[in-house]
Amino acid sequence: MSNIIPKAPGATATVKTARPKAALRLVKTENLPREEWLDVRKNGIGSSDAAAAVGLNPYKSQLQLWMEKTGRDKSLPVVDPNDEESPMYWGTILEPIVAAHYTRRTGNRVRRINAVLQHPDPDKAWMLANIDREVVGAGDVQILECKTAGINGARLWKEGVPEYIQLQVHHQLAVTGKRCADVAVLIGGQQLEVHRIERDEALIQNLIHLERVFWHFVETDTQPPADGSESADLALRCLYPNDNGSKIDFREDRNLSAIFADLVSVRETLSAQEKLEARLKQQLQQAIGNASGAIFETGEVSWKKAKDSTVLDVIKLLKDHPELLQSYALERIGSRRFIFI
Repeated sequence: MSNIIPKAPGATATVKTARPKAALRLVKTENLPREEWLDVRKNGIGSSDAAAAVGLNPYKSQLQLWMEKTGRDKSLPVVDPNDEESPMYWGTILEPIVAAHYTRRTGNRVRRINAVLQHPDPDKAWMLANIDREVVGAGDVQILECKTAGINGARLWKEGVPEYIQLQVHHQLAVTGKRCADVAVLIGGQQLEVHRIERDEALIQNLIHLERVFWHFVETDTQPPADGSESADLALRCLYPNDNGSKIDFREDRNLSAIFADLVSVRETLSAQEKLEARLKQQLQQAIGNASGAIFETGEVSWKKAKDSTVLDVIKLLKDHPELLQSYALERIGSRRFIFI
């Protein structure tokens, strides 16, 4: 598990063995409105932020997390906690059920911790954590993290606890000083798995170092580098939705000029590969002819006709009834396009 994240430059190799201190209770959350709870989370890196802070969350980039922590998230899409099609909604609804069945499966009693926890070290006061449940009366485990995985998310659990959740749990262990946590996940609504995660001091020290690097971006109001993810693309579109008509001269900037040259080279390579892909596909289609597919030594393909469908001829409809455009017009906000000139 200590190989989840590589050793960061500047991180100490010494592993402290002193008994960690208990976490501080920063804010009580029992009757705290969600909006205020979210505001509290902006004051530090929470356990669910850990993987994104070190660039290992498949759903959220460092840049998007930075926008949230610096108060630039007003234009980002907001997940409605009451949206029944949202994984967050079902995760919240099923959390007590997962916890109850964990107790039934293991015999370990659990209880809520109605507080935002804070690392007791003033040098790490930016490390926060929300714990789903505390395990009581068990000598070998102290924390329970409850998860749910639907049809799409189940694949991430085939080889055990996903990397980004392991980092979340180790962040919790770092903040609380606890030794061990169980992760109980309900897969597909009917299969409960319990995974044990032991405290790894080397990983925790490395995680803290990398999180500190991210938090420095927040404290200095400096954007972390974009990572090529969809999340980073969304963040950039929200950060810079409009242009001012000016043009910046980067010809004297050797670094940005090199990045531009690399981008041109990559585009040329992709274009050549796309042409090659099209030619190879067409050769196979010629060989398949009227068949519905073909089997090869290393795999198979399908080439079937889709079912016929009926669609609305919008162009003809508006031509015959132009008044409908005024009655049912919907404004579409324009977006910036990145074009090579």
